[in-house]
Amino acid sequence: MSSAQDPFYIVKEEIQESIDKVLSSFHQWERIPAGSQEQQNLTKDLNLSCESIEWQVDELDKAIAVAARDPSYYGIDQAELDKRRRWTSTARTQVGNVKKTVVAGRMLDGTSSSNVNGMRRELMRMPNSHQGGRSNQYAAPNNDDIVSSESDRQLLLIKQQDEELDELSASVERIGGVGLTIHEELLAQEKIIDELGTEMESTSNRLDFVQKKVGMVMKKAGVKGQMMMILFLVVLFIVLFVLVFLT
Repeated sequence: MSSAQDPFYIVKEEIQESIDKVLSSFHQWERIPAGSQEQQNLTKDLNLSCESIEWQVDELDKAIAVAARDPSYYGIDQAELDKRRRWTSTARTQVGNVKKTVVAGRMLDGTSSSNVNGMRRELMRMPNSHQGGRSNQYAAPNNDDIVSSESDRQLLLIKQQDEELDELSASVERIGGVGLTIHEELLAQEKIIDELGTEMESTSNRLDFVQKKVGMVMKKAGVKGQMMMILFLVVLFIVLFVLVFLT
């Protein structure tokens, strides 16, 4: 099967076009002032594009794994399988480097221009055997550039982890402050409940005292006096009812 008809190379070309677009957007992202709204929007687009390409490369790896079970059936040999695996590996590495650099982009301002160029050259590292007519923009860097780029990337990752730890520490402090506020609120409510309990106990004592006084008065008044008091209360209730509802 020719390369033009091989599904692997068809998908590979589509992925390569997506990678080229990501790299073009990445160069544009580098030229945009850090922290601007335009850079934030482009950062989101780059992250989404990188995730989409990573998913496509993963699917391509699965297809290679299927072909590796019976290479003769698909008309390929072990050398071709190794070549395809190398391409997917370098493609995944390149897209991953773009993604990491974009995420840590706010820290690139403090990096020297030579180190940034080293990182850029590493991001451009991509085999171009399938693009004979293209320019050599994906030429591999020398060993010094790779070492420098690797060191820069590790430094960026360490800085990113430090920032994440600082954010976590700030979150813990905020949670601690909220916990103290809740504790103080609970203490205040407990104090209010204690005061309310004291007032209820005092009211209950006064009510018991009044009930005892009423009982004593009723007992002294006798049956006749109780009847007179009940009659008086009924008359009073009727008078109040007339005054309130009928006038």
